[in-house]
Amino acid sequence: MLITRTSVFGVTRTKDLPITQEQYNAWESGVFAQDAFTNLDAADREFIISGNTDEDWNKMFAEEADDV
Repeated sequence: MLITRTSVFGVTRTKDLPITQEQYNAWESGVFAQDAFTNLDAADREFIISGNTDEDWNKMFAEEADDV
């Protein structure tokens, strides 16, 4: 299923994820992502939730890592 999201950096990406419409509907209805998308890894679940990729997270927290 094609999922399009925009990250906190304003970058819009589309990923083709191995999920069903039923799983997506369950998540939209309030089921936790880890329960709705048991076949996805944490990074793909996070993409669905926030649109952020691992690269985006690394950018967001790079400054904090530099401060330590």
